Amino acid sequence: MGAIHVDVTIRNPADRSRSWRGRFLVDRRAMNTVVPPECMEAVRLSPWGRRTHLLSDGRRVDLEVAGAVIEFMNDFVGGTIVVGEAGSEPVLGFTALQSMGMEVDVENQELRKLPAIRLKAAASRLRQVARSAHLQPTG
Repeated sequence: MGAIHVDVTIRNPADRSRSWRGRFLVDRRAMNTVVPPECMEAVRLSPWGRRTHLLSDGRRVDLEVAGAVIEFMNDFVGGTIVVGEAGSEPVLGFTALQSMGMEVDVENQELRKLPAIRLKAAASRLRQVARSAHLQPTG
């Protein structure tokens, strides 16, 4: 099986005319989207802080994080981006995929947009939990 790649645009949420476009590896095992340092410069984003991340080779590294608009396949989502090390490959992570209702078809090597983003199952489960706890649901 080969890797799945998709064209992604990262935008500054305060000034959406500021953008950076790249070819991103789709990685369901990566929690967040990873961008190279030059993306932050082009989009004029300032880091919000640092977080410790576990890399695929087992190393732990402290990397800068920020919030951005992540656009791909004619849709967008606001999400956390991680500034990778110099020379790192851009990676589209799990949270952006899930937030946009994307399904990864590994067999056919493509992304597919689900007909709807799953919210009803979560709401139904919350109502079940509320009933079992003898609470009154609020919605």
